Amino acid sequence: MKVVLLGTGTPNAEPWANGAGYGVIVNGKLYVVDAGPGIVRACTGLFYRGVEETRPQNLRLVFLTHLHSDHTLGLPDLLLTPWVLERKPPVTVYGPEGTDSMVRHILAAYESDTGFRSGGPEPTSPDGLDIHVRKVAEGTVFQDEDVKVSAFRTEHGTLESFGYVFEAEGKKVVFSGDTCPLDKMKIIAENADLLIHEAEYTAGLQERTPEWQNYHRKTHTMSVDLADIIETARPKKTVTTHRILHLSYFEDKPVDMAEIHRREELLLDEIRGRTDCEVVNGHDLDVFEI
Repeated sequence: MKVVLLGTGTPNAEPWANGAGYGVIVNGKLYVVDAGPGIVRACTGLFYRGVEETRPQNLRLVFLTHLHSDHTLGLPDLLLTPWVLERKPPVTVYGPEGTDSMVRHILAAYESDTGFRSGGPEPTSPDGLDIHVRKVAEGTVFQDEDVKVSAFRTEHGTLESFGYVFEAEGKKVVFSGDTCPLDKMKIIAENADLLIHEAEYTAGLQERTPEWQNYHRKTHTMSVDLADIIETARPKKTVTTHRILHLSYFEDKPVDMAEIHRREELLLDEIRGRTDCEVVNGHDLDVFEI
């Protein structure tokens, strides 16, 4: 069982990180969580590095945590690009309320493209553009001979949002999605082999306006709160992702990369100072073998 990080970024369009997206690989199959911008290219990048399962044509099963744009802007790419590359099996998209509408509108928006490719001499498979949508509810949402996937409700403002648990080969991987800290995460992630969880730089939040501080505390997980979850749940390894560092992205100058690295380490220090469990910062194209 492997977990690959296809995108660890945020809505801030950082050039060093794709939008949110992760892959679980079991017995040669690829299961994708979230579809942020850039993840199809990330799959190709991993394929070129020797991770055979991330061949783009294998992108045919995706689980969306919620419908924020930084988690779904890569969905048209995921649906269309592998099909152009001759993906043959149909695709299934699991997601919250609104996923079916999103998929239908994506396909409608690209009718000129798909009609041209389907109606001319270009080799395409009609089944490869057959998209099935399944609405997610709490509990087991998917199971095959290799993997069981369960969903649990999270709290991310007014959006319906979910986290996912993947169980395979006696191992357990938990994806938080975007959420404020949840007490039930301490139970869900208990003794997990890998916890993939969002995190914010707590000290940096103080640099934001009161309105933004209020928003972030209600919708995301501060590093110190994540540390409390980790210390109670005791997962074997935690990987931080979707790290919000509270840098100023709107000044008329580039972001200082040295400051980015410094804040990432300070975020990690905020967690490690409160738990002795193993915690690392995840970055695009990281591979974790479990």
